[in-house]
Amino acid sequence: MSTLGIIGSGNIGSAVARLAVAAGIDVVIANSRGPQSLADLVQELGPRAGAGTVEQAAGAGEATLLSIPLSAYSSLPAGLLEGKTVLDTGNYYPHRDGRIAELDSGKLTTSELVQQLLPGALLVKAFNNILAHHIPQLARPAGAPDRSALPIAGDDSGAKVWAAELIGRLGYDTLDAGTLADSWHFEPEAGAYTQIYLADPDVPAEQIMQAPAAPLPADKLRAALAASHRVDVAARVF
Repeated sequence: MSTLGIIGSGNIGSAVARLAVAAGIDVVIANSRGPQSLADLVQELGPRAGAGTVEQAAGAGEATLLSIPLSAYSSLPAGLLEGKTVLDTGNYYPHRDGRIAELDSGKLTTSELVQQLLPGALLVKAFNNILAHHIPQLARPAGAPDRSALPIAGDDSGAKVWAAELIGRLGYDTLDAGTLADSWHFEPEAGAYTQIYLADPDVPAEQIMQAPAAPLPADKLRAALAASHRVDVAARVF
């Protein structure tokens, strides 16, 4: 992969962009406010980074990282990501996204709903279960003894191969967590969510956003996924 399109310049999108340019991958970043709003970020990232429209980011490379609020998916241009491998970092947060009946009922996982919103996209759920400030902290070269693993889920095997290769270049091993229907295992409040990457799993909730990370190898991630219990999304409160 030579270029990665990134739609969404928030904490996760920016963190992945930093790893990408460090790995020698060009990035084209877009957000809802327009390319001019990204001048400072692009300058920080250096010559491998550029700002563009949503359409330009979607067409820039072999894959696209999508990191926007769930409530914003419907505002994407129709067909924008059709046929593209899409790494989707999204989670359902009712306080931000409003209540979504299909998710509250358990009829769909968040990723299954996203797939319906993005018909034709080759969707892979990734980077949704790790805090943004932990992404650069835990990235390691291939073969490093303290390299961490991230789960991925998707219905297209080829897209998951692409995702694993990209995430490997960014500094992580991957663990195939199954289909989009299985992706609840590493959604908010499930057993394989952000706390598993904390150096101190018992850190108070109000300190999590600044708490340091600790490496999580694939065997420990596998155990966390296996121990997950599906959350009653309708009762989720933030």
